[in-house]
Amino acid sequence: MSLVNVHPVRPVELLSVASEMFPFVKTGGLGDIVGTLPRALLLHGIRTRTLLPGYPALQAARNEGRCVARFSDLLGHEAAIWENRLHGNDIFILDVPALYDRAGDPYVGPDGNDWPDNDIRFAVLARAAAHIAHGAIEGYCPDLVQAHDWQAGLTAAYLHYDQRPAPPVVQTIHNLSFQGCFPASSLPRLGLPAHALCMEGVEYYGQVGFLKAGLYFAAWITTVSPTYAREIQTPEGGMGLDGLLRARARMLTGILNGIDVDIWNPEHDPDVHFPYRLRDIAGRAANKRALQAEFGLPQDPDAFLLGIVSRLTMQKGIDLLPDVAADLFGDNIQLVVVGSGSLSIQRELSILQRRFPRRFACHIGYSEALGHRMPASVDALLMPSRFEPCGLTQMSACHYGGVPIAARVGGLADTIVDANAAAMAGNSATGFLFSPVDATTLLAAIRRAHTTFRDRQAWAILQRNAVAYDVSWSGKAAQYADLFRMVVARARSREDAGGNVVSLHRADRTAATAARRRIARQPRLRTSRPRPGYQG
Repeated sequence: MSLVNVHPVRPVELLSVASEMFPFVKTGGLGDIVGTLPRALLLHGIRTRTLLPGYPALQAARNEGRCVARFSDLLGHEAAIWENRLHGNDIFILDVPALYDRAGDPYVGPDGNDWPDNDIRFAVLARAAAHIAHGAIEGYCPDLVQAHDWQAGLTAAYLHYDQRPAPPVVQTIHNLSFQGCFPASSLPRLGLPAHALCMEGVEYYGQVGFLKAGLYFAAWITTVSPTYAREIQTPEGGMGLDGLLRARARMLTGILNGIDVDIWNPEHDPDVHFPYRLRDIAGRAANKRALQAEFGLPQDPDAFLLGIVSRLTMQKGIDLLPDVAADLFGDNIQLVVVGSGSLSIQRELSILQRRFPRRFACHIGYSEALGHRMPASVDALLMPSRFEPCGLTQMSACHYGGVPIAARVGGLADTIVDANAAAMAGNSATGFLFSPVDATTLLAAIRRAHTTFRDRQAWAILQRNAVAYDVSWSGKAAQYADLFRMVVARARSREDAGGNVVSLHRADRTAATAARRRIARQPRLRTSRPRPGYQG
């Protein structure tokens, strides 16, 4: 697909709708992207304002701001929208204390379970976004709406069922495994008409599917890497939505994420113990010693120090570590794990720490500081993910001179050049890839990396190649800008047809129906939200 670059007379006004934004609220990569992409887009003529729930962290950071809209009945709640400029971003804060004034994780209560009213909490967010798209804020009329993940998934559905002219919606998938599925009985309180509960509506396996609704009604769909865009169209990777995504394949684009290289800069990063210049590979040695000391490991410069910064889940492949530990730690290899997630995996890691106190250490819990310190200190970052939409850990690893060892999936496959013989000879290798994802291939990849590590000249070349890889937003933001302009131009050319929805062609509807009948027999994924911890 070629993206048409239509240069507007004025900047394109983008309303971004999300449930997280760094540095205020973050459970993973979604928060990072929502927090850093707007500044990169501005350089390409896309001006972003982001609508966020009024969590305590945002309310605490909010200056006086300006109340730009009030609602006496927003799906049964009084609400206000406050406009603020925080950390260089223009933000609309949706102030509904009954829904968002809750400390801790944005999706999970103190008991570790989903908040029981997550359906209405994020329906209100999407409903507010639809009102803004319709002009609820005086003097502001977005040209385009970007809805992030299931939490904003109903935005396009509301605009469709409102049956009023509205800007197009781009639905962005950051992780297809989190789909936002709720009982069909919730439909009335979500403010959707009864006839919306159908296949060509918000219905999904007899439930209300927030993400499914966004994918069906959006004018365009994006996800966070080209390979993941292909994977989610397969039964293995589509998690029940592959039929719909294949039917909409012509309106599905994968664009890699980037990182903010002003924030991620080892020369100025406050969390790096011993700052060093980007290409100063030797300058990392002091940080390696410091991290080893911090975690109580022997300060051995010849030890191959591995790191993992991740959610501790099966998706991330962390459950494979106990299977490889005995063989792994038979060599002079150390491993530090930082993250939180599955209680059973956390218990297994605690056991490993007791078994191998001079080889293995872990920090249970999310730590932004360690998320920065690890890539500046370890020799290699390990990412054995079973699937990975994009991944940010490998980008910070490369940028800081830590070599990635990763599964050949999703964005990992798109951003890492495997250190095979040809790539090493051609001076293009940046890391190590393996597949399929199991204990045998994981151990083989680590051993292959360890062999290269012992050849210090070859390892230094690998590090320099990794540092040279462009992890910034510049090229990726340009792709988004071209896509957004093209979607806006298409919508304007279709205005006489009315509405926000780009309808499926007859053949696509037939394919989608057949695919849905096939996948209806497959088990449904139960989870509806991300777990706490870094989602790289």
